[in-house]
Amino acid sequence: MSCSSQFLGSFCAAQLGSFRRTTTQNQAIHRSFQGLGFVNGIGEDLDKGRCVRNGKLKLGRGEFSVRAKSTLSVDKETDVMGNRGRGYYDAIVIGSGIGGLVAATQLAVKGAKVLVLEKYVIPGGSSGYYERDGFTFDVGSSVMFGFSDKGNLNLITRALAAVGCEMEVLPDPTTVHFHLPNNLSVLVHREYSEFLAELVSRFPHEKEGITKFYGECWKIFNALNSLELKSLEEPIYLFGQFFQKPLECLTLAYYLPQNAGDIARKYIKDPGLLSFIDAECFIVSTVNALQTPMINAAMVLCDRHFGGINYPVGGVGQIAKSLAKGLVDQGSEIAYRANVMKIILENGKAVGVRLSDGREIFAKTVISNATRWDTFGKLLKGEQLPKEEENFQKIYVQAPSFLSIHLGVKAEVLPPDTDCHHFVLEDDWARLEAPYGSIFLSIPTVLDKSLAPEGCHILHIFTTSSIEDWERIPRKDYEAKKEAVADEIISRLEKKLFPGLKSAIVFKEVGSPKTHRRYLARNDGTYGPMPRNIPKGLLGMPFNTTSVDGLYCVGDSCFPGQGVIAVAFSGVMCAHRVAADVGLEKKSPVLDAALLGLLGWLRTLA
Repeated sequence: MSCSSQFLGSFCAAQLGSFRRTTTQNQAIHRSFQGLGFVNGIGEDLDKGRCVRNGKLKLGRGEFSVRAKSTLSVDKETDVMGNRGRGYYDAIVIGSGIGGLVAATQLAVKGAKVLVLEKYVIPGGSSGYYERDGFTFDVGSSVMFGFSDKGNLNLITRALAAVGCEMEVLPDPTTVHFHLPNNLSVLVHREYSEFLAELVSRFPHEKEGITKFYGECWKIFNALNSLELKSLEEPIYLFGQFFQKPLECLTLAYYLPQNAGDIARKYIKDPGLLSFIDAECFIVSTVNALQTPMINAAMVLCDRHFGGINYPVGGVGQIAKSLAKGLVDQGSEIAYRANVMKIILENGKAVGVRLSDGREIFAKTVISNATRWDTFGKLLKGEQLPKEEENFQKIYVQAPSFLSIHLGVKAEVLPPDTDCHHFVLEDDWARLEAPYGSIFLSIPTVLDKSLAPEGCHILHIFTTSSIEDWERIPRKDYEAKKEAVADEIISRLEKKLFPGLKSAIVFKEVGSPKTHRRYLARNDGTYGPMPRNIPKGLLGMPFNTTSVDGLYCVGDSCFPGQGVIAVAFSGVMCAHRVAADVGLEKKSPVLDAALLGLLGWLRTLA
């Protein structure tokens, strides 16, 4: 298909647009299931021309077996799932975002029987994908941290390897190109020395401060990277790590209650440079540096240089697809179109879930990959909100959602040396956190041309937006508003980066916070939690256990917070804690009670 072809269709699989079951869209869904091995038995993965043959799926240089179970249709899959005995599953995972899938696969590798229930028709959540007219679009961010081949913080790579997967990746020479007020342009190079040299060239009088601030980031990163990462709520592991690596553990404890902005201000005075560090942290956490925990900032600001940003061939959605296949290969299950409406409690303990069709499924534990607002406000609706959750909501509020714009454009509109990722804030630093102020832009076809028809590129644009801006609007006005806001954002990019952009558009889809709420099942379409005020670092962020016995949370509403590497970390921690609680890992009830009590007390200090 050439770029000059007439493009048709509306938004479908995995997130945006109005979902109507037309013949074309059902075919698209059918193709998605074929790629996952759920339709027509073992066949071709039509997404990228990979084939499943003789029970093997080739992924880059690695391959893994696909059990016959994974070739069942969705209806048969869920029928089998509904007939399991009450004690069959060790864990039910609600949602198949990266955090949920990492928790599920890590448990499965330890020998647990896990059932993942996904509301939609493909896995991944915010890390999913959809296909339209020859384009493969990432639903969320295309910047993949934790996806290198070295260290201990390459958590995505490790999660895939645990279930026998290896993905081909494309190294990104730059993490992001900043286009900021006062014509400040900073390119974050893959090599740390090159980035440091570039930043110092913009602020030569702050060379010492720059070196010291980022040096502290490396101190934290190196401490984390030296540890075997498991649950901080499991005392046998925690004490073992402390005795093996006392200095590293004490380093992390020291920085736990601190924020990046405070540390930056110890060394840096230039307001322009401090604003730049605000922008760096905004990408990490959607808040400024003063509200961004230092540990979170350090993980991201150093991982991009240590292992680099690497993009999976075929798009970000391939990560979730591979984890889902790996889960099945380990003998566990994943069901789609399985909409969990309620977590079932018996005598105060979570024992199962009820689906929208009325079926009830039981397990020893329940893991929610939903936000804490969805978990305790909807899935446990009618139950008294635990005191721990009341405290959480006093410290954190829902971050806003996003307006997303997916474009297919003629390739000639982009200069040949265009970077993959951009952050644009043209005129006023005060607009950094304002709705529609900052623009994130990813062009994944700079790295992987197979995502678009020949002669085309993909532009994925997103900017913060609140659900309140989109409620109680008549349908006709709603569609008109989406187009008007999108047109303004595109005009800004046309003026700043790509002259002639509007005339080069051959495909466009716009999604509002209402779209994200509907398809990602996130309360108000929120991107995650953000602090109400200045937090004490990560001190107030809850871990995976909850006040409800048998119920665990995983994802961006848990320590350490937002971002792919953070939610993967959350998944690893959750799996370890659950495995201990169901008898698959060593456990000390006395030490457990003491540690959980201590951690609960520490959160009250936030």
